[in-house]
Amino acid sequence: MNYTIIIFGALSLPVIILSWRTLFNVRSHGFSRFISWECIIWLFANNYLYWFKDPLKLNQIFSWILLFISAYHVIAGVLLMKKFGKANKSRNENTLYQFEQTTKLVDRGIFKYIRHPLYSSLVFLTWGILLKNPDLHLLIVSIVSTIFLYITAVFDERECIQYFGDKYNDYRKRSKMFIPFIF
Repeated sequence: MNYTIIIFGALSLPVIILSWRTLFNVRSHGFSRFISWECIIWLFANNYLYWFKDPLKLNQIFSWILLFISAYHVIAGVLLMKKFGKANKSRNENTLYQFEQTTKLVDRGIFKYIRHPLYSSLVFLTWGILLKNPDLHLLIVSIVSTIFLYITAVFDERECIQYFGDKYNDYRKRSKMFIPFIF
């Protein structure tokens, strides 16, 4: 029996619940992030059977490299945001989760090199999952996910410029969006 739809539905439900407040605000970074999350869930639901199949094949090796990079980006990003971002209720923006409501610009550690390690993590996750068992339909889903993560970052940067002003614009000049020294 193919469990793709069941897995997709089961994993989508919590994402819908967590994203509910931004689902109808197309101009918030939460909306495009939701679309990307759904793409990632679809990729996983289609490739879960291949997670550990043929572990020494080249696509599996590259997949694991991308997945480890993804894990590093999200862990480093969240830890730095919690430690230095000074998230608090004084920045009461209902489209942001509590940890996103930073009141200090974090520009050290991984943030010194890339502005969006959490979205970068999702890009690496997307392509890491695709490489478990690549096919054309999932390649298209991966491209859509990546485009929506780029859109997410663009909307997020608008929000950051609005909150942090010129300080964020200066930060943009000395860092990359997703991949250190490249993009």
